[in-house]
Amino acid sequence: MSRSERLLDLIQIMRRHRHPVSGKTLAEETGISIRTLYRDIATLQAQGAHIEGEPGLGYVLKPGFVLPPLMFSQDELEAIVLGSRWVTNQSDARLSTAARDALAKIAAVLPENLRNDVDASTLLVGPSNPVNTDTVDLAIVRKAIRSEYKLDIIYQDVDGAASTRIIWPFALGFFDRVRVIVAWCELRQDFRHFRADRISDAKVTESRYPRRRQVLLKEWRRSQNIAEPL
Repeated sequence: MSRSERLLDLIQIMRRHRHPVSGKTLAEETGISIRTLYRDIATLQAQGAHIEGEPGLGYVLKPGFVLPPLMFSQDELEAIVLGSRWVTNQSDARLSTAARDALAKIAAVLPENLRNDVDASTLLVGPSNPVNTDTVDLAIVRKAIRSEYKLDIIYQDVDGAASTRIIWPFALGFFDRVRVIVAWCELRQDFRHFRADRISDAKVTESRYPRRRQVLLKEWRRSQNIAEPL
């Protein structure tokens, strides 16, 4: 592996870690000595990478640093293509179109040999059970999540009984057959999961919910015993 490739790998590894990570861990993941790691970090800092930290305390890469040109390893390209194909098949119409457009944009700025690898990828998404038809436009739900606005919904439970709810949506889960909105329910005063195919009506209110969605997401993960992502 060339030094430039090693520096790119180091940047990519640090991007995966949202919190400070020890030099020992970074050295192990990149397969280099701790001394070489310190030199590589100093080189990246000299090139403009905003890396904070020091030996013994750990390092974190602040957002905004890009190493041109846009390059991906073979495994990274296959992951992008496979993920895009899954979203195209499993999500709503707008996200499906967005996935195809995003992949086209990535392919357009790749070197020719890598662009050919995208077109020739043989990783396929297999058929799955038909997705239950959603009775609510998920674009509305995603808009409410991004803007942290409350949703006014009419929801039918498993027995078909309808109720009006004001919810604070902060996550949207895509499963094989259903999509599930994760939200704080004002009626139940607790976290609840709402199947999109049981929502007969949804309106974005003019009220923002009083807590940030990332805070709600962390609290929900703790309540469900779900580990925080790296």
